[in-house]
Amino acid sequence: MNFFEHQARARAQSRRMLLLFALAVIAIVAAIDFTVLIALSGSSRGAPPPAGPILVWTSIIVLATIAVAGLFRTASLSSGGAAVARALGATLVSPDTSNPKHRRLRNVIEEMAIASGVPVPQIFVLEQESAINAFAAGYSASDAAVTVTRGALDKLTRDELQGVIGHEFSHVLNGDMRLNIRLMGLLFGILVLSLIGREVLTWAPRSRDRDSRGGGIVLIALALLVFGYIGVFFGRLIKANVSRQREYLADASSVQFTRQTSGLAGALKKAAGITAGTRLQGVNGEEVAHMLFGDGVGYATLFATHPPLVSRIRRLDPSFNPGQLTELGTHWNALDYRPEDEESAIKSDFAATPAMSVTPAAMLTRVASPSDDDYTVARDLHRSLPEHWLAAAHDEGRALDTVFALLVQEPPELRERQLQKIASDWGTPHRAGVEALLALKNELHAVQRMSLLAVVLPTLRRRPREHLLRFIQTITELIRADSRIDVFEYCLGRLLRDQLDDVLAPAHVRSIGSRRLDSCRDEVIGLFAVLAEKGNSDVEAARRAFLAGINGLFPRDAIQYTPPTDWIVSLNTALDVLDELQPAGKLLLVEGLVKVLAADGRITLDESELLRAVCGALHCPLPPLLGDAI
Repeated sequence: MNFFEHQARARAQSRRMLLLFALAVIAIVAAIDFTVLIALSGSSRGAPPPAGPILVWTSIIVLATIAVAGLFRTASLSSGGAAVARALGATLVSPDTSNPKHRRLRNVIEEMAIASGVPVPQIFVLEQESAINAFAAGYSASDAAVTVTRGALDKLTRDELQGVIGHEFSHVLNGDMRLNIRLMGLLFGILVLSLIGREVLTWAPRSRDRDSRGGGIVLIALALLVFGYIGVFFGRLIKANVSRQREYLADASSVQFTRQTSGLAGALKKAAGITAGTRLQGVNGEEVAHMLFGDGVGYATLFATHPPLVSRIRRLDPSFNPGQLTELGTHWNALDYRPEDEESAIKSDFAATPAMSVTPAAMLTRVASPSDDDYTVARDLHRSLPEHWLAAAHDEGRALDTVFALLVQEPPELRERQLQKIASDWGTPHRAGVEALLALKNELHAVQRMSLLAVVLPTLRRRPREHLLRFIQTITELIRADSRIDVFEYCLGRLLRDQLDDVLAPAHVRSIGSRRLDSCRDEVIGLFAVLAEKGNSDVEAARRAFLAGINGLFPRDAIQYTPPTDWIVSLNTALDVLDELQPAGKLLLVEGLVKVLAADGRITLDESELLRAVCGALHCPLPPLLGDAI
């Protein structure tokens, strides 16, 4: 199942889940309506009140209560995955942490983010939890947060931790996180009915001589309490059913991510063998149970949000003997894994990595689904990042300088103009920081720039909203300082804008659209024309590349290649519309994009970065493509 099939499946699953919840809500409303009629009929001394208006108003009030409570809970999470982590008391891992276990976790997550072509998520730790567990939360990859327990850091080797993080990244990439937040809102909306009923019963008159009206109120409150909890009961059944199948898929994706089964299998075995298991003790894990790596609540089989650990292990290791867990658990309980030396000064030479296939079929399987080679490239890119540049990207005060330094260019007049703009907008210390990095610019290979951008985003997120808006404006003006925009400048600016827009308004991100490809014909033509022009040195080669892509999408139309008059406008206009395509349409579009860029049998650095920027704008994350770039 590729990324686009995952998205189509997630969309169908969301619709099915919403339908089931709608049926549950209708049943609750009907039951409460019936109870209200009985209560009012019993309390009426004269003719019973008309049933029609009562049913209408009761239904409206109950539906409004569920909707408002659900929307309130969802709105409380509108700032993204970090809000869920903080609500559970998780501690943010600083990008420049010196804690060896935190540093190992950060390195693993950064490598996986680079491999999958998404920004590095924010990283949190549940410091008081000795169980082995983790979860990913957020509306999109740009506002995602990954949280792990202290037990996972203490008990797992690097390979095992990679297996757990790979599992969580599959939830990030496959759109599961948005569905998880919707589940939280829907269940809370139904639960509020029970809470209201319980409060009314607490304050209801208890005297034996209460009038009939008081008895009616008590009956209605009791109905709210009972039917609300019945609704929660069925809601949890729906949640469990949705979650269990996704966990098997996430395990399979983790194996693909990390290139081996032993890491994830080892983590699951330790989770099953240690005394603490996967159950959270210091926080209420009920609300996020369906997000966790393992069962954090201790549900009975009926409500289990996860398959049994033994079943998950046997899918990865068919020879596994559960009888071994008791003996192994004794050793694991006493284990405190110390990675002090594991992450120190590991360097790689990414230039030695072989070129990878850029055929349409190969590329489609890699969208949001990195291969073995992608992970190797990402690991080497991450470990080869120059120390000073990486330190600046991790430092909250210098993260802006890192991005500014990527954009400052020669000749000296242009460089000085850009530096003056930085000093004017942000102060002379930032100008000095940029100049210090520019003195080391020869240490940074052009291929490493986009990887550095992925690493810097979680540091930028920590700045206030007004700073980020001003930062975007400064970036725009730096790019336009010489009245021309090259491919790298466009790609950096577009990726930053898209990712920071998602950070600033995560609840508004919509990665699965509803447009059909044939309704976006003009935008596809404009996009393909830009990529054909930027990937070829002469008009005839560009024409052949354009036709290689467009004829596969619209074979019945005699579409001719016309070089774009303003490639920036054409590209932005096209991407803003094409992001709203259905998954099936995006699949065909990405296939066509690769045909355009690969028409000459090679891929340059500009083409590689342009393809990643386009796929990023379409919310189809793509791993780094070295190809002929090095």
